[in-house]
Amino acid sequence: MSTRHTVLPSPIGDLTVVRDDDGITGVYFPHHWTRPDRATFGPLVQDGFEDVAAQLADYFAGTRRDFELPLHADGDAFQRQVWALLSAVPYGSTVTYGHLARVLGCTAREVGAAVGSNPLSILVGCHRVVGANGALTGYAGGLARKRHLL
Repeated sequence: MSTRHTVLPSPIGDLTVVRDDDGITGVYFPHHWTRPDRATFGPLVQDGFEDVAAQLADYFAGTRRDFELPLHADGDAFQRQVWALLSAVPYGSTVTYGHLARVLGCTAREVGAAVGSNPLSILVGCHRVVGANGALTGYAGGLARKRHLL
C-alpha cells in the first residue's frame, strides 16, 4: 500500500493530509496532540489530493457541510464506534461526551480518549463534542481551532 501526504493551507493553519490507496488516513494540525511519527506519512507529494483540497476549501468557504471522501482511519473497534457516532453529528450541532458514553454504555473518559485519537480531524467532526455544560473542552488542534470550526 502506498502512503503519501501533502500539506494544505487552511484558515486554521496548514493541514497535513495523509492518504493510502484506500482513502484518507489522517488530517493533522501543526502541534496536533496525537500526531503520529511523520515517518509513517510517506513521501510529501503535490498530486493526488485534489478531492480533499477542494472539499476542505468548500467547507471553509461555508458551501459544504459534509465530506464525500474515502476514509481509511486506523483504530480499534471501540474507536471506530465512537468515530462512527461523530460522523453522524450534523454540521452546526454538538454532542456531549456524556451522551456518547450513554449510547455506547461506557464512561465519558473512554469516549474522550477515542475522540482525542481521531486521526481524521475536521472530516470526522470530533470538534463537535463538548463538555456536559456545553463548554469547549480539549481538542487536538487547540481550543481556538475548535471554536473556529464550531
